[in-house]
Amino acid sequence: MITFKTMFCFTKPDRDSFENFITSAGSDAYSYPEIGSTAAELPRNYTIDRNRCELGFGGSTFLWAKKAINNWEMFNIGWIELYDNRAPIVKGRNVALLIEHFGFYSLNAAKIVYTIDEPNCYGFAYGTLTSHGEIGEERFTVDLDKRTNIVTYNILAMSRPGHILAKLGYPITRYLQKQFAVDSMQAMKLAVTSKK
Repeated sequence: MITFKTMFCFTKPDRDSFENFITSAGSDAYSYPEIGSTAAELPRNYTIDRNRCELGFGGSTFLWAKKAINNWEMFNIGWIELYDNRAPIVKGRNVALLIEHFGFYSLNAAKIVYTIDEPNCYGFAYGTLTSHGEIGEERFTVDLDKRTNIVTYNILAMSRPGHILAKLGYPITRYLQKQFAVDSMQAMKLAVTSKK
């Protein structure tokens, strides 16, 4: 049986707490067995979310979108803080997310499962560790359509609640997941259009 070690608190953790959390998550296992499923066949026992938005047209927009992914701009949304947003996106790297929701905070850990670096598709996926309130995997990509020249930002997520609080507050969890997609797409649009 997997034990979930998500950190919940009513005051914002300081930098030392953030660093201690990500250090302690270093030895955590993935909290789900279907590792890499966002690159293959999606399992049936998860909620699947697909979100997409257009960022613009052409090769220069695609380059700016790739830079935005590398700078973790999709998390530049105010109520989520990423540690460390300067971290290179490489397979096996742990990341921690501080989420502020309805008067309390949660620290959640994930690990990059795989990266994508193709001529017309760029991004990565991370999977939840036992130090995360949810179970599942999320993929973030930018794509350049060779036929239309349209650049898109795409989020593919498979999730189900892990921690007891995520299970008890499932409607709130779903609201936050949907809000994250909206805010993340807006953050990417701003990151790319501000460079043009």
